[in-house]
Amino acid sequence: MTPLTLTRFHRARLMQIWRSAGWPCKDALEIDLLAAQLVVLHTSPEGCETLRLTEEGIRTLAQARQRGARALSAHDRLGQKFAGHLLASGRIVWRELSLRAVIDGAVPEAPAPIPATSSPLWSEDTPARRTAANVWRMARPDLFSVRNTSVPAYLQPMVHEIKYSRADLLSDLRHDAKRQAYQWLCEECYYVFPAGIAEAGEIPEHFGIWVLHGGLDDGRFELLRPARHASCTLPFAVWMALCKATPLRGEDETAQAHLGEPGAGELPPADMP
Repeated sequence: MTPLTLTRFHRARLMQIWRSAGWPCKDALEIDLLAAQLVVLHTSPEGCETLRLTEEGIRTLAQARQRGARALSAHDRLGQKFAGHLLASGRIVWRELSLRAVIDGAVPEAPAPIPATSSPLWSEDTPARRTAANVWRMARPDLFSVRNTSVPAYLQPMVHEIKYSRADLLSDLRHDAKRQAYQWLCEECYYVFPAGIAEAGEIPEHFGIWVLHGGLDDGRFELLRPARHASCTLPFAVWMALCKATPLRGEDETAQAHLGEPGAGELPPADMP
């Protein structure tokens, strides 16, 4: 039998089975995984079928994770490090979301004048005409985060753009529309980069600045300048994107507390947002 060539789709399915209860989809990917003995089909006494990873399947996932960690660029490692900083401060963090945002566009040209002999059916200054002056574009912030709260007014959505090199930072600063999109999506927007690649005066004053002192493994972050705060209500489209995406999880954060652990069933204090 020809050995199975694993694709990223096979590895993604392995991870889905590992994270889930193992309910089978019974598609071609699962046939490949069963034939390669990376998963095994288990039937309960009640006749329910579930999939479980074999030792080889777990080893395959571990090897893929290690390869991915080695292949991370310096930009990605800086992003991961700062994401950990945000998680430690109690925020919910997403990476590289695709979000629709509004930027200012040119006002459309006025239509040709209507002859005096005819009366217009509607005013030229309509909400639709004013809305047309805006332009929609897709934004992909490196890090998007909100506070871990159930009170909408306390969410404080933030965007953090990661820039590891001076060339990447200067290129980003030339795209005003991109920065407008980030500001439309959040209340505060920051640039994060290693110390020394830029001066604070080179960054527009409404953006905050975090710098990394030291290396990617043992460096520490310093807030050079807080961002200008502007109140923002998250649009419904952004809420939908957050619902469909998976937030990051800290290395020391358990997916689920074990029953019986101290504090596992306790409610938060009444005054906690």
